[in-house]
Amino acid sequence: MSAPRAHAVAVGASAGALEALAAILPALPADYPLPVLVVVHLPSDRKSLLAGLLQGKCRVVVKEAEDKEPIIGGSVYLAPPDYHLLVEPDRRLSLSGEEAVLFSRPSIDVLFETAAEAYGPALVGIVLTGANRDGARGLRAIRDSGGVALVQTPETALASAMPEAALAACPDASPMSLQEIADYLLGIVGRS
Repeated sequence: MSAPRAHAVAVGASAGALEALAAILPALPADYPLPVLVVVHLPSDRKSLLAGLLQGKCRVVVKEAEDKEPIIGGSVYLAPPDYHLLVEPDRRLSLSGEEAVLFSRPSIDVLFETAAEAYGPALVGIVLTGANRDGARGLRAIRDSGGVALVQTPETALASAMPEAALAACPDASPMSLQEIADYLLGIVGRS
């Protein structure tokens, strides 16, 4: 599959997210040129340990996103608990406490839709394992803006509902195993 030149990657996951992300992100080299923006559904009432857990396995920088932070390559930005993660038109991050979407804050759809507006065809959107429909509408927005849509194959997901909903909303998305997704992310920047 050929892809336009990518400028960013947006990822959404829920149930089973740690295992899925731990199969993809450690494959990225320290000098990976693209930023990776990640929403994982997290409990809103406590601090997330996800950035620390993933940083221990990764060569790229893994951190919780901060409001108004510029987006730079070689970094993985995680939405903090209880905040939507958005991409501004000037390609900075912003955090919002607006109401939950599909019972989720952070919402994958909110990230994907704002990233699609900011990056257009230069965005890769990825829906991983999860037990609801969040991300399906946003992945459709990414495809509609000319971006690339990837979905973890439902049979390999810990929770298949989210990948199934994404494929139903976006039938031209490419279903891939976690290894294939990691290989794809390396391939679009000329690494193997």
